[in-house]
Amino acid sequence: MRLVKQLVVVGAASLVGSLAVGAVGGNPVLTLVLGVATAVLVIFAYRWVVRRTERRAVDELSRPGAASAVGRGVVLGIALFAAVIAVIALFGGYEVDGWGSASGAVTLLGFSIGAAVTEEVVFRGVLFRIVEERLGTWLGLVLTGLLFGLMHLFNENATLWGALAIAIEAGGMLGAAYVATRRLWLPIGLHLGWNFAEAGIFGTIVSGKDEAHGLLDATVSGSTLLGGGDFGPEASLAAVVAGVLVTVVFMRLAYRRGNVRPRRAAVTVAP
Repeated sequence: MRLVKQLVVVGAASLVGSLAVGAVGGNPVLTLVLGVATAVLVIFAYRWVVRRTERRAVDELSRPGAASAVGRGVVLGIALFAAVIAVIALFGGYEVDGWGSASGAVTLLGFSIGAAVTEEVVFRGVLFRIVEERLGTWLGLVLTGLLFGLMHLFNENATLWGALAIAIEAGGMLGAAYVATRRLWLPIGLHLGWNFAEAGIFGTIVSGKDEAHGLLDATVSGSTLLGGGDFGPEASLAAVVAGVLVTVVFMRLAYRRGNVRPRRAAVTVAP
């Protein structure tokens, strides 16, 4: 029941923010402001509903060190996607055609902030955390990662391979970042940095969605495994490998910190 209540409250907050962002017609400054407002509203809603349904402190969104954790995540996300683009460019699949749009980059930053916070709160804060309590860390990562990937099938130009790639590279990596830290700030920053780098900096398609133009006007070409095809670089082999490698690093850190939880044993009643 608490799962449903938390999803409803967080989903309602996200919907209000999304409607507000959509109503401004792509105005860069307003989109950025409303993207930040959406993030704040979703975080407030999550804290409120968790306190009411679980009667505990919301440690996964505690304030001390939040800014630095988000900052580290953003830097890591941008660096990771830059490495993916570098590999694609090395094999001739990425070419910069010129400068894009600074205002478009600001618009994409607003979208990215709202989306990163909302998706991490829903998938890692609510779904993964509650599933993990019953099924353990590994099964929780697999199930919520697959669900996260399948959600992207509703995007324009979505493909089954693209959704599976998202499940592996993002569902696994972001979930592992949460397990390693037991806080949502690092995965929020990582998600934000990765998404903004895709469209806002390198001017590529994000998860099948051809959004506003970012700082660079670029062309991604080649096979699906090289450049990701119509789904964008997230469906490339380089992105999948990068996501898997970072997932392994985070999970090793989680093991050292004792953060990996076993599956809860079934309760049996003696006859």
